[in-house]
Amino acid sequence: MLSAPSGMEGFQLAKECHPDIILLDVLMPEVNGFETCAKLKSNPVTSLIPIIFLSSETDKKSRISGLTIGGVDYITKPFETEEVIARLRIHLRIRQAFEALIEQQMNQLSQLAIAQQSILVQPEEMPEARFAVSYRPLHAAGGDFYDVISLGDGINGFFSADISGHDLGAAFITSALKVLLHQNFTPLYTPLEIMNLLNSVLRPVLKDGSILSACCMKLNRRTERLIVVDAGHPPLLRLAADGTVEIIAAKGDLLGAFDTPYFESVELKALKGDRFFLFSDGLIENYHGLNISRRAGMHYLEESIKAHRNMCLEEVVEEAVRSICLSGETASDDILLLGIEV
Repeated sequence: MLSAPSGMEGFQLAKECHPDIILLDVLMPEVNGFETCAKLKSNPVTSLIPIIFLSSETDKKSRISGLTIGGVDYITKPFETEEVIARLRIHLRIRQAFEALIEQQMNQLSQLAIAQQSILVQPEEMPEARFAVSYRPLHAAGGDFYDVISLGDGINGFFSADISGHDLGAAFITSALKVLLHQNFTPLYTPLEIMNLLNSVLRPVLKDGSILSACCMKLNRRTERLIVVDAGHPPLLRLAADGTVEIIAAKGDLLGAFDTPYFESVELKALKGDRFFLFSDGLIENYHGLNISRRAGMHYLEESIKAHRNMCLEEVVEEAVRSICLSGETASDDILLLGIEV
C-alpha cells in the first residue's frame, strides 16, 4: 500500500506506480480530492484506475460531485474498516472483469485485422498486374481499402477507398466492398457504371452517416488506355518515363453521400514506362508527424516520387511513404500508397 499527503503528490505517485485502485480523501491541502480525481481521469496513464472517495463531507451535493467527476464509490466518515475492504474487493473484481473484457475485445480485433489483411491482394499474387503497395492502418483494423482485379489479357482494374472512421464498422465495410467489386468489376461495366452501382448498393446500407471516398481505374496495357473515375478521393498521380509528374483529377461526389451522385470519367493514354499512384489522404495530410494542407502534402509526395523514379516500383512506393512518414511517428490516419506500372 502506498500513500501521499496531498493531491498533487498522490497524482504523481499514481502516474509512477499505476496502483490497482485509489482511496481518495476530499479535503486535502493545495488540491482537493475532486480536482485530483479530475486530473487522474484526464491523464491517459491513470484514467482507468478506479477511485473511491473517503470523506467527512456527507451532503448529497458532495456525493454526486464525487461520482460525477469519475469516482466509482463514495464512502463517508466515520466508516467501518470491514465495509471499506468489502467495497475495495468489489471494485477490484469489477476492474479485473473490465480488463478481461478489454483483452477479449483486443483479441477479437486482432483476428479481424488478420481477416482484413487476408482480403487485400498482394503483388506476388498477381505479378501480371505489375503493382506495389504500402498500407499502414492506424488501428489493427483500418478504414483504407484497395483491390486489384484481373479483367482479361493485359487488362486490370484498380480500386482504392477510404471509409470514414477507423473502427470495426469501417473494417466490415471493406469486406463488403471486396465482395461488391468482385461481383461487378467485370469487362461488362465501365468504371463509371461501377461507381454508380457501388453507390446504389452502399447508400441505403450506410445509415449511420458513414461515407467513403474512392478511386476506380481500368488499365488496358494492350491498347494503352486508362479510364479513371474519382469519388471525392485524392487525385491520381502519373510519373512519366521522363520524370515529369502529372495530376489526373476527376471530379466526383463521395460514395454514400447522395442518391444520385455525379461522377466524371477521365480517359487518357497510358504509355509504356508510365507509373500511376493511388493513395489515401492520410499520406498527404501529415508530414513528419505534422498536420499539413493537402496541397503541401501533394507537393512532398510528387517530389519523393520523382526523387526515387530510377528505383523499381516497390522501392519507389516504400521510399515515398518512408520519406513522408518517418518511422516511430504517431500517425493520425491510415496510410495507403498503391503504385502501378504500365
